Amino acid sequence: MSKSLADIKAEVWSHFQLKQRVYLATAEGDQPRVRPVTLLDLEEKFWIATSPRSAKARQILRNPNIEFCYPLTASCGNGYIRVSGIASVVRDADIIERIGNQIPFLTEHWTGTQDPNFCLIRITRVEIEYMEPGNMEAHTFIV
Repeated sequence: MSKSLADIKAEVWSHFQLKQRVYLATAEGDQPRVRPVTLLDLEEKFWIATSPRSAKARQILRNPNIEFCYPLTASCGNGYIRVSGIASVVRDADIIERIGNQIPFLTEHWTGTQDPNFCLIRITRVEIEYMEPGNMEAHTFIV
């Protein structure tokens, strides 16, 4: 029996926790750049905390189209969640304060949300591709 779209979406969201390691792709000119980052799932939105001088922040300012891949493993095989979206550097001080103060590792890297070396990036979800571990068929949906 095949799963409904609602069941697939619920399954996808069940994989996300407050923080997880994903592989983020940005573009530098016509060259893709991929690196592991900590993705935060807060208030049903995706966020990345970084330095405003980081390569990923600079690349996002020039080209906001991003994609990340969240590998999933299980005893029955590997799968993934791949998200294509639009990334933007958050400028709203209230959002920076509210979201930033929920980041568990904030004070390990920055003095707080007002630290000039702290930058918050929001990812607006556009398209999600999900391959359930142990399954060879991917499901794609728009959010």
